[in-house]
Amino acid sequence: MIFGVFSSWRQGTLLCLFFCTTLLLPAAAGAQERVRVFLDCGPCDFNYLRQEIQFVDYVRDRADADVHVLTTTQGTGGGGTEYVFKFIGLGRFAGMDDELRYSSLQTTTRDERRAGYTRILKLGLVRYVAATGIADQFTLVYRPPDATDLPLTPDRDPWNLWTFRVRGSGSVNGEKSSSSQSFNTSFSANRTTDQWKLNSNLNLNFRENSYTLSDGETVIDNSHDHNASVLLVKSLGDHWAAAVRGRWGSATFVNQDRSLRAGGGIEYSFFPYQLSARKELTAQLTLGINQFDYIDRTIYDKDDEVVADAFFITRFNAQQPWGSAGISFETSTYLHDPERHRLVLDGGIDVRIFKGFSLNADGSASRIRDQLYLKAGEATDEEILLRRRQLATGYRFRFSMGFSYTFGSIFNNVVNTRF
Repeated sequence: MIFGVFSSWRQGTLLCLFFCTTLLLPAAAGAQERVRVFLDCGPCDFNYLRQEIQFVDYVRDRADADVHVLTTTQGTGGGGTEYVFKFIGLGRFAGMDDELRYSSLQTTTRDERRAGYTRILKLGLVRYVAATGIADQFTLVYRPPDATDLPLTPDRDPWNLWTFRVRGSGSVNGEKSSSSQSFNTSFSANRTTDQWKLNSNLNLNFRENSYTLSDGETVIDNSHDHNASVLLVKSLGDHWAAAVRGRWGSATFVNQDRSLRAGGGIEYSFFPYQLSARKELTAQLTLGINQFDYIDRTIYDKDDEVVADAFFITRFNAQQPWGSAGISFETSTYLHDPERHRLVLDGGIDVRIFKGFSLNADGSASRIRDQLYLKAGEATDEEILLRRRQLATGYRFRFSMGFSYTFGSIFNNVVNTRF
């Protein structure tokens, strides 16, 4: 009897293994046919992409992918955004790399923009899907363009490549013992060609904060921060550029009723400018002259002054399959007194250490010796607590560090936005 029970259990186990193997293996094999994609696109709407592109499997880590889609963005001359999609073949698709681009207009809505870059992503993934067993499930459709679909060429552009933007906003909030209100407006006019770039901006910002103290006294803090700037850049080839710039400003926080600066300089790019979306290393030198009118007399016994300055800035940025990194170093000095200078080091890195594990760090450090605008006299407690004026300092620093570790299922296909 015991032998009969054992025999029946063994036969049942074998049948179970047979059916499980029969049912599961084809599904696993079919799953392997689908292209596994690691989408590295910070500005993209990931939920929308997963809903619109369902013929691939999305994975959480590059090590599990057949294709790594590395995305970089940069602003266009018309105020829009250019998306550069680098398709990097991995594993069975090693060596099959490609690059596609999508440009949105300044007036493009968020929905139009995401529909546009989704269409480009579909096109880029087709060559990989065509090499799998699900290629016969696709049909190529071509839609001839209508006359309204044809973009304007520069010869037919009624705006002559000029773009303009006007913005405005206001806010009011309060409670029993405090209230605040603010108003901000801005205007920009830009024109960009291969040889010239002109950017101009105007920003006006007003703020008022009211506080009721424990003794019933009301403290009102009014402040503003206005500025306008213009930049004209001339291309001097793939590696050189020259520029002139001007700036006007007025800010209560830094005790400046009016500040004017006019200057110019040159820039050298160690890599061709066309590669700036993936890697960039530049060095820039500018000289300028400044005229300052102060709201209150400064600690240097000045109500106004005219001084010359010099800036040197070098920057490095990289967006690569292993992650991204950026670092910049800036030094500036007033030429009438080299002791009045500033040094700023700023950088960040986000790198994949191993499968599922990423490490990021970000920080900056500044040596500050150029606060010509500091208001004379001791700051009151109100000014310190409410940040109503810039205080003297010899340095600033910040640093942050973090990590991310993802484990479990490698797939990331399902979209569920409930709650």
